[in-house]
Amino acid sequence: MLAPPPDVLINTREYLRYQIITLHKVGVEKGVIASFVNLDISTVNRWTERAQSDMELKDKPRSGRPLVYDEALRHRVVAFYCQTTPLPGAGRWTLRWAEKILEITPELIGAEAGPMLSRSTIGRILNSQNLKPHRRKYFLQITDPDFFPKMEHLIQVYKTRKKNLFCFDECTGIQVLLRIAPDVHPEMSEEKKKAWLEEFEYIRNGTIDLLAFMDVHNGKVNVECKPDHTKKTFLSVFEQHVAEVRVRVSRDERDERIDYIMDNLASHYSYEFCELVAKLSNVRCPDKGDLKTGELRRKWLQSEEKRIVIHFTPFHGSWLNMIEIWFGIIGAKCLKESYSSPDLLIQAIYSFAQIWNTLFAHAFNWGYDGVGLHEKVVNRFIKFLYCSSEKLHIKFLTKQMLLMVNMIEQYWDKVPIKDWRKLLDLLFDKEMGLRHCIDKDEKTMRKTKALEALDTLLGALSKRLVQQGQLAA
Repeated sequence: MLAPPPDVLINTREYLRYQIITLHKVGVEKGVIASFVNLDISTVNRWTERAQSDMELKDKPRSGRPLVYDEALRHRVVAFYCQTTPLPGAGRWTLRWAEKILEITPELIGAEAGPMLSRSTIGRILNSQNLKPHRRKYFLQITDPDFFPKMEHLIQVYKTRKKNLFCFDECTGIQVLLRIAPDVHPEMSEEKKKAWLEEFEYIRNGTIDLLAFMDVHNGKVNVECKPDHTKKTFLSVFEQHVAEVRVRVSRDERDERIDYIMDNLASHYSYEFCELVAKLSNVRCPDKGDLKTGELRRKWLQSEEKRIVIHFTPFHGSWLNMIEIWFGIIGAKCLKESYSSPDLLIQAIYSFAQIWNTLFAHAFNWGYDGVGLHEKVVNRFIKFLYCSSEKLHIKFLTKQMLLMVNMIEQYWDKVPIKDWRKLLDLLFDKEMGLRHCIDKDEKTMRKTKALEALDTLLGALSKRLVQQGQLAA
């Protein structure tokens, strides 16, 4: 972006005009300018034609009612709505509640008694900033200290494995729901609504588990519907899939390597699974004592010295598994329908999978490379510390601090120095409070790990910033 002269005070619209005029004066094409400032080319034409030598940016005088709420008041409304809560420590604002509170106490936004801010006005002010703080959305915060090396490994697997690469996961606890009235299609609605109308009341008819393998290179899926997803069920389904892969290939290719991507469910790295992989790979499985921890079992399953190789997603990184894309598709198009028995839902799932494989299956274009995620993770941790450090669970806090340590050691240059410095300043500011929260934990081992992680993070971050000349030794 182009900065205006320091002695020129302009609002947002005038700032855009300054950019248009400046870019035009240095010879940038109007179409390029329109794309850069995200405005219609007619707007660019108008302001380049009106441009004067003194860079006049102001609107021409016009008739009409003057603004009731100035820019400063609008900013205070945004701050009030986003940074306060209707009840101490709990709750989210609605436009109706905000309207009522500001009517009674206008001083909260520095306003005097006067024109009342209606809920529609508050809504327009928030929409002008593209803000919807009353809405909520789930997210998976990165907690695995080794998230980024694992993510890079999976991205490399997607890029390099050209054959026999499958994504596996379970969609568990799918409810079989029979709605007491059938859906009303849009064309059936007397009100001519564009959306389907769905009955609210339903009858539960049990649950099923869906286990699915997706061939990464053509998008086709193998599905199995089971009443559970126990270790025994998983082992049986996995062995069956390996046998089906062997049947599909020629005799000369039956000993070729097969790769699977899956999450960290306990059954996916159990010793029994290690034994099965060894059997199917025709290699010796290490003794149970040599694979006594989950970390050792995962490491052996990921080793490339056998025919079957398992690649694990990071903890809280299930979105890196392509099968989740297909689960989203079948969830929207099949699983939400009304079924009177588990058998009918199972039949629908198998039919959907067959139609998918015949007509719609395709390789998904995995273009995600993780660019920008490192900076986002650091800034989100900063927000957690700044807004609610006292609410952070000690296990989550420990993992976050270990993640920061690993990022300092391996991905320092992917995060701006200013963000690292901001994190250190905040840690120094919150250190006593964090240590007090950790000290209150009842479990000695967990407390010790958290304190060690905090000390390691402070030391590693301080050392790096000293080396960069950003902190006095």
